[in-house]
Amino acid sequence: MIKTDTHLHTLHSHGKAGVTEMFHAARKKGIDIIGFSEHSPRPETHSYPSDYQPKLIEGFPTYVADVKRLREEFKNEATVLFGLEMDWMEGSETFIADTLKAHDFDYVIGGIHFLDTWGFDYRKEDWQVLSEAQQVSLYNRFFATMQAMAQTGLFNIVAHPDIIKIFSIDLFREWAAGDEARQMFRQALTAVHEAGMAIEVSSAGLRKPCAEIYPCPQFMELAAEMGIPVAFGSDAHSEASVGYAFDRLEQYARDFGYNDSVYFVKRRMHSRPF
Repeated sequence: MIKTDTHLHTLHSHGKAGVTEMFHAARKKGIDIIGFSEHSPRPETHSYPSDYQPKLIEGFPTYVADVKRLREEFKNEATVLFGLEMDWMEGSETFIADTLKAHDFDYVIGGIHFLDTWGFDYRKEDWQVLSEAQQVSLYNRFFATMQAMAQTGLFNIVAHPDIIKIFSIDLFREWAAGDEARQMFRQALTAVHEAGMAIEVSSAGLRKPCAEIYPCPQFMELAAEMGIPVAFGSDAHSEASVGYAFDRLEQYARDFGYNDSVYFVKRRMHSRPF
């Protein structure tokens, strides 16, 4: 049984429950390493058509205080981790570095949601007007962006490593089976490996239009071959989605030879069997 969830959000962004409620939801499911990784504030240049940024910026100090309070209050019952999902935004490296210096995070998840200033995971309609060639170009760019993100050395975990497939799963599967994709996967994973990072195995994709675990089998197979560790995350935004489908994640990871997952405390990697 997986007892570690390193990707939880709260009502301080676009979640539906507070830090305390999410903690107790995790404990009810037997999870005893509970990683809060709220979204990061972003510069105004990077925003969705409908965004939670004003709410997040206002509530972020409360998020920090709540996680630290829980960490102390329940230290004999569970391990509460203070994390952040930091958006990777090319051209905003100084903003990112300054954000990460502001708090003593246990770990930082690198999330790619923007290419240039376009939030590509916001709506399906944006993808429906693109040709297949344009979509494939975006796949390539996404993994090149992952490589650049990893090379900064600022992050510990790659979030939902193939979220780019969210609205075009059939074409993505076709592309992922080819040589071009394998080359892009290898380049990105080489940078991840050299940075001492882990990749996230996430059940969030099962709740999205792609209806598939992140990352795809071809990416997982190569990560396992390269000895890159995995961290489990539900990317939960509600109490019900904490630890979502972790039985499926467990079997999926085992199918590629994994028996251990990792988490980070004070930016140092720790491993535990599942």
